[in-house]
Formats: sequence, structure tokens, C-alpha cells
Amino acid sequence: MTTSSTPDLIILGSGSTAFAGALRATSHGARVLMFEKSVLGGTCINWGCIPSKTLIHAALFNHEAHLGMRLGLGLEDGRQGVACEALFAHREKVVHKLRQERYLDVLKNMSGLELVKGTARFIDPHTIEANDKRYRCDRFLVAVGGKPRIPPIPGIEVCNYLTSRSALLMKELPQSLVIVGGGVIAVELGQMYHRLGCRVTILEHGPHLLPTVEREAAEALRAVLMGEGIKVVTDVTICSADRAGDVNVLSADVCGRRHEYTAQRLLLAVGTGPATEGLGLEQANVGTDPKGFIVTDGRMRTSTDGIWAAGDVTGKMLIATVGARQAIVAVDDMFNEGCGCTMDYLSAPMAVFTDPEIGMVGHTEESARQAGFDVAVNTMPVSAIPKAHVTGHTAGVIKMIADRPTGRLLGVHLACHRGADMINEAALALHLKATVADLATTMHVYPSIGEGLKLCAQGFDRDISRLSCCAE
Repeated sequence: MTTSSTPDLIILGSGSTAFAGALRATSHGARVLMFEKSVLGGTCINWGCIPSKTLIHAALFNHEAHLGMRLGLGLEDGRQGVACEALFAHREKVVHKLRQERYLDVLKNMSGLELVKGTARFIDPHTIEANDKRYRCDRFLVAVGGKPRIPPIPGIEVCNYLTSRSALLMKELPQSLVIVGGGVIAVELGQMYHRLGCRVTILEHGPHLLPTVEREAAEALRAVLMGEGIKVVTDVTICSADRAGDVNVLSADVCGRRHEYTAQRLLLAVGTGPATEGLGLEQANVGTDPKGFIVTDGRMRTSTDGIWAAGDVTGKMLIATVGARQAIVAVDDMFNEGCGCTMDYLSAPMAVFTDPEIGMVGHTEESARQAGFDVAVNTMPVSAIPKAHVTGHTAGVIKMIADRPTGRLLGVHLACHRGADMINEAALALHLKATVADLATTMHVYPSIGEGLKLCAQGFDRDISRLSCCAE
């Protein structure tokens, strides 16, 4: 066993969170050693954001081709279909291009960063072991990400099931798909595969799809999914799983009655767990919560001095942008202790890439009340936006939460065409502590979907159905 020279920072993981931390650390003049046991780039680039959104966008083309045919557009003979080989080759081309440009090229051109391929584990709070070598350091950033959770369903081991990872690596489309879970991954991939020609059923344990999303937005999306032909079943308790030839069979109780659901493939989409198995956290005295996520404070410090954590491994807002910001906060805390840097989760926007897209930032109505605010709320249908009728995307809602005495914007939650783009303006408004009056009196392009934020803000003190176009 040999011991390596001591770097200024050791980072475990090589995804978007790890690279954000490495870039920040090298800007402080630090020498960084990064460890990766799998593929450079982590979940987001390889089997998360990039491949999923690439396929979701492709599925949108197929869906809109049908809409175009209803308007008299399209091929005369009405031919439709999905060329799987070309589609999945396109997915791989996008992944490979971005992995090369945003990770491999960055690594090659980043002075002060060295990558070590291998599985690293703590043997004490200041030492890790990898490839029969030991590495000591005063600072560690744990950014190993998460992994799909497999629920303990009796018989699931004999089934031909997919996870959020393997569902994005398939080479052919299944004819039918049953999805266990009703969260973000379930609705994104469910709608995507339905639009590519699969028969899709979503089974959610709770009473609502997207249980962490404001009810108005979640219900608007559910109506769209069911309108497209996706079967959505809530209040489901999965009892067992089995396989009969090429068919997977789920036995489940729904509101006290037993049902069976069959499909060529199953997709288990019941959440994410931390990818910390074998990492030796117990040897480093790093505390975890009951689900195994690493416990951190606002500066991303763990229970052990000299060890910080960031990204999905912390279990807080499992999105790439938040992980990257967490890593920056952690590194600034390491090398600039007086900076007072802390995470601000309320101003972090999130999106669900369904159609309509769901966007959310800030307080929910309930959390604002719990925080002690005197809450004012306005909810507006997307059909009130003139551009929605131009594009035909009239489904959805926009909900704004404000502090009644001051008018300060506290939260925005929407289900809307291009909602992932719209929510960025709302995030900026929250960051700048803007009021609903600020949004209501800011000129927006007409006609545009983004005008919906202005209209919803105007709706706090007037009836927007009585306003002409562009009126203030």
C-alpha cells in the first residue's frame, strides 16, 4: 500500500456537482484530485437530464405531427412511426458531444485538476483508499450523486424491470409500459414513451400525481396525461410482481380492491437514494439521515470537520443546478471561511419536463402560511394567455403566492407550455425581492407565453378577462 502526495482538495465523483466544485477550487488556486469509479460526467450527462430531455423533445415532434395533421398538415397518406435506430443514435450523439465538450475537454484544459479512475473509500476522516493507494487531505467534497431506488416488491427480481437509468439506455421501444411511482421521472418518461407509441399506465401510491408539486399544477398535468390516453391510477398499493413469458404482472390493491396490471416492461420510478454504498462514511464519522443521505448544514458541511457534501447525495432538491451551487458554496466555505456563503433553496427554480412543462420556485401556499406570511394567492388558467390560442397549448395554470401587506412575490408554480423557460423570470423576481406590482407593470412581448406571468400578477387586483390586449 502506497501513500500519495497531499492535494488541497479531494472530490469524490465527477458529475456536474463535482466539476462545479473543481472549477471553483482551482479558481482559488487549489490543487484538486477527483475520483470517479464509473463514467465521467455522472448522472446528468450520461443517464439523466441530457438523454431524457433529448428523447422528450423527440417525442414532442411525434406528438405535434399528429396535431399538425389535425390542422391539415403532414403527409398525405398519414404515415406515422418511430425509427428506433435513428432515434437512439441521436440520443447517443447528443450525450457524447456534451460529455466531450463539457467534461473531457474541460478536464484537459483545467490546470490544477487531476482525475483518478477507481473506487474510493474513506478509511478515516482524512484518508481515502483507491487502487491500492492511500490519499490524505484536509478537505473532501463528497459529490457521488444518487441512484434509482428499488422498492421491496415480492417477486420483482423475476421481472423485466427498468429504472430511470436503464429506461434511457434502451435500444428499442416496448409495446407497453407500467410505471410504479407518480413523481417527476414517472410523468416525464411516461408521457415521452406514450408519445413514442407505447401503451403507458402510471401507478401512484398516494392520492395525487407529483405529491411535492402544488395541487393546481399537478392536477392540470394529470388531466393532460389522461387526455392523451395515459392510464393514471392513484391510491395504489403494490402487493407482488411476477412474470409470465414476455409479460410482467403486477398485483395491486386500489382503494381496497385487488387489480392486476400487465406490460412488456416495468419502470420503477419511486425515487432516488444516495450512491454511498461502499464509500466508508462510517469510517469518517459522516452522519446520514434515515434514508442514507448525507446530513449537511447551510454551508454544506457534514458532521465531520474537513468533509463537505453536495448534490444528490445530500437529498436536497435533486437537480443539477442546485448541486452545482451547493458545490460552490462548499468550496467557498473551505477556502474563504469568512464569506458567509449559505444555500438559498427558496430562490432555486425547478422544472418538470412534461408537456405542459411544470415550473416552480419559492414558497408553496402552505409553506408560506407556515412561515408566518399573510398570504395572497392568484391562480390563472393558461387559456387566459392570447399566445396559448395561437400555439394551441391552452392547458395548464399559473399560480402566484404573495405577501398581502407588501405585495412581495413569495412563490410561483405553473403548468404551462414553455414553463421551464418562464420560471426563470419568476426566480429572478424572487431573488430581487420583487412585488407582484413589479411584474404587473413590466412590459412583456405580445403575444408570448411569458406574458402569462404579467397577466397573473395583474390578476391580484383586477379582472383580467376585462382587459384588452397589452393593457395595464
